[in-house]
Amino acid sequence: MTARIGVVGVGWWAAFNHIPTVQAGRDARIVALCDLDAGRLQVAGDRFGIAARYTDLGAMLAAERLDGLIVSTPHVAHAAPALAGLAAGCHVLVEKPMATTAVEGRAIAAAARAAGREVLVPCGMNFTAFTAKAAAFVRAGRIGTVRHAICQMGSALDDLFAGEPMLETKDHLFRPPASTWADPARAGGYGWGQMSHSLAWLLHVSDLTLVSLFAMDGKSRTGVDFYDAAVARAANGATVALSGAASVPKHRGMHMDIRIYGTEGMISFDCEAGRARLELSRLDGQDETVAIAPGEAEYDGALPVRVFAALCAGQPATNAANAENGARVTEALDALYRSARSGQLEQIGG
Repeated sequence: MTARIGVVGVGWWAAFNHIPTVQAGRDARIVALCDLDAGRLQVAGDRFGIAARYTDLGAMLAAERLDGLIVSTPHVAHAAPALAGLAAGCHVLVEKPMATTAVEGRAIAAAARAAGREVLVPCGMNFTAFTAKAAAFVRAGRIGTVRHAICQMGSALDDLFAGEPMLETKDHLFRPPASTWADPARAGGYGWGQMSHSLAWLLHVSDLTLVSLFAMDGKSRTGVDFYDAAVARAANGATVALSGAASVPKHRGMHMDIRIYGTEGMISFDCEAGRARLELSRLDGQDETVAIAPGEAEYDGALPVRVFAALCAGQPATNAANAENGARVTEALDALYRSARSGQLEQIGG
């Protein structure tokens, strides 16, 4: 079967990544677009040859018999279209962060369970073969019980979070708007915009659920977080250190450094500037190094979209950033921002 997918929010990343990726594959096709901006809708529809265009999501869902919905609206406008897509019987790809409040994140996870549909958050690193191997180490008890983790991420996006045009997008059809990325009133900032990736990886691999968190941040000139530092407690008592920085030089690019420590060993993952490493180190010396192919740890935005298209087409596929993972990430980031404002330890969840 060739799945029918609609897109709501036809901006920078949808036009640059989501739509071309689906169109290049065999599992699905984009049959309809929805956006509040009629001019942008026309530009994207003409560029990609998609005739069905809507400014009302309800009308698109009612008319198009969709198997899947891609939600690529601004951060603060993810929850309502995701819930509408699930209610209409669609699998839903919702851009990260899945939501911008803990309540909305849990609502999406509950709606996905009730509908029997997949929600996929396209955190590309989660969908790699080496990430599956790391998660398998933990599930098989190779590091014992997780007791501590360190999760650091840096990105070359000082322009984006300072409200300036992102250098890498100068030739793109659309460019990421400052209203999404650099406005503190609209979930701008490094935590929502980038640490959603590193947290998704950590929480997927470790299977930890965070229950309390204390954070401090450093601001860009627009008032969003440029730098984040936090400590957290997990439900099983484990401690976690979280860190993020937006001001990596452009020629260095994104990096992650994640360590997960257990009662029988540890997992080490780091990637930076074309180098990547994933190692299992055990107290008994039965260590293992996971081979990572050249370029495999460089961020691939198309990878989760291909998985989503396969899910919509009824093909076997593993969703490594599902609604539960998205809800846990949302809860953690919600607490991070609350703590940075309050200066106090904040509780997570019920």
